[in-house]
Amino acid sequence: MPFVEIIPLDKCQEGAGTFVSIEGKELAVFHLPALDRVFVIDNACPHAGGNLAGGDLDGQVVSCRWHQWEFDLATGVCTHSDRARVRSYSVELREGVVWADLPA
Repeated sequence: MPFVEIIPLDKCQEGAGTFVSIEGKELAVFHLPALDRVFVIDNACPHAGGNLAGGDLDGQVVSCRWHQWEFDLATGVCTHSDRARVRSYSVELREGVVWADLPA
């Protein structure tokens, strides 16, 4: 799968989610300087489609504001049930730009 340029790192909110729409996908990008990590996940909560980029963070777990479903940003797995998940993408930083491994 090819890595795709997503967003310059300096355009991402620190410690919060940033919404990005690219190649027909709605993504949530999380720049967490405290963990020295950047995560990219699908933006829609699988429960009711809530905006995860606007969710609340606790470490590397994002909580959907609609119904409080929580997802680990590294794996995409819901903390309440491993049967619920969002897609989490491999990420690379290249010269200050976030790239993610998106399916073709």
